[in-house]
Amino acid sequence: MSLDFNDAALGRWAEEESRFEVTRERITAYALATNDPIPAHLSGDLAPPVFAIVPVFEALMTPVLDVVPVELFGRVVHGEQDFFFHRPVRPGDALVSRGKVTGYEGLPNGTRVTVYLQCRTEAGELVNEQYVTCFLRGHDAGKKIGDLSPGHALAPDVRAGTPIAKATQHLDADQTFRYGPAAGDPMPIHLDEEVALDAGLPGIIAHGLCTMAFTSWALLTEIGGNDTARLKRLAVRFARTVRPDSDLRTSIWQTGTHTYAFETAVGDEVVIKDGLAEFRD
Repeated sequence: MSLDFNDAALGRWAEEESRFEVTRERITAYALATNDPIPAHLSGDLAPPVFAIVPVFEALMTPVLDVVPVELFGRVVHGEQDFFFHRPVRPGDALVSRGKVTGYEGLPNGTRVTVYLQCRTEAGELVNEQYVTCFLRGHDAGKKIGDLSPGHALAPDVRAGTPIAKATQHLDADQTFRYGPAAGDPMPIHLDEEVALDAGLPGIIAHGLCTMAFTSWALLTEIGGNDTARLKRLAVRFARTVRPDSDLRTSIWQTGTHTYAFETAVGDEVVIKDGLAEFRD
């Protein structure tokens, strides 16, 4: 069985584009599913930052299928997420998304694959860009080719300093059952205990993007003045799985005038690392 990647498809836009109509009800449902307290999100006037993954969800996997052997799809986990926001998503937006695989890198414990996505209005306005890093557990592709996602590592000297803010949040026991429908993500490892255990997990785990959504509103409430429109970039690396009914503790360090580093832990374990948030004036 050949597990060769299709390098000819690197850098090529996938033929299929996904169209998504944003409603106030869908925005509110996502805010409620992530315990988001920001009034503009709960009312549906502006979408929470991580809601931006929802309109591109269908466009995400098509380019991966063009490059990665289908036999490896059972090994895929979400490694990193990097949003570049040109403006918030709003109710009434009709969004069109497309994606392409830009590169991959084989490592001893797996292969990371970078997907670049663009989300625009039907009129052509660029709303956001995203770099999604998929990680193929246990398969080393044996080389590095193309371009990977932009860096956002948390410098050790920054981490050793005193955070300017900390936020503590709680993932509810039923969080995954609320988040899955709101995000359009039906992956059974988040909803079915037996499936999760069969996959070698300790049980049902939270969606990585759900945990990221929690960190996004922690940043907005602690340092962003609840102003979603100010957020320019939000990037994380998913370090460990998170179980429902867990307490999240996010530490935030200032690294520039409008730039912040952060990480999120459950107990003594860091679950989101190399966090980066950039704000507009």
